Amino acid sequence: MPGRTPHHGGTVLLLVTVVAAMVGLSFASAPLYRLFCAATGYGGTTQRAAAAPKGVANSVVTVRFDTQTAPDLAWEFRPLVNQVQVRPGEQQQVFFRAVNRSQDAITGQATFNVTPMKSGIYFDKLQCFCFNEQYLAPGESKDMGVVFFVDPDMLKDPETSDVRTITLSYSMFRAANPRSEPPPAVAQKPDKPGPNS
Repeated sequence: MPGRTPHHGGTVLLLVTVVAAMVGLSFASAPLYRLFCAATGYGGTTQRAAAAPKGVANSVVTVRFDTQTAPDLAWEFRPLVNQVQVRPGEQQQVFFRAVNRSQDAITGQATFNVTPMKSGIYFDKLQCFCFNEQYLAPGESKDMGVVFFVDPDMLKDPETSDVRTITLSYSMFRAANPRSEPPPAVAQKPDKPGPNS
């Protein structure tokens, strides 16, 4: 029918634009969601800090530790202590042990959160093994540390002022695209010849 053909090009262009926008949003949504969680502590997402605050509160908060290991990861993964007591603002270091029980070299990556979830915005990590992938050779054991503090502002926030126990949970997975596996060992020449050389 005459008069309809010119509209088809506009409709196709509009549909292509909508599809392209939806694809773009799908790729951007995960990073944007992670940024949102990091900024707000949503879902128990912890914060990352460069230094502990100067002030330390008199109150005491118990921090408990919990670990899980993915079924396809033949690792033992556990905290070396089940809980610690900290004063908000006080820097604390704890260790987790990972043991590769398989016959293969494996790279793992830990995800994490805290509960109650509303405390996530006040739980700050200075250093953590979870920031990087962890490589373990067959049978290798590694103690991995995390340095953290609870922000004293948690006690001033009406939403979190009642929190006296926080659970930090880690889930260890096989890294999807391992980048930290060392290259195969290469025989090194000695710097100095031995007595029998």
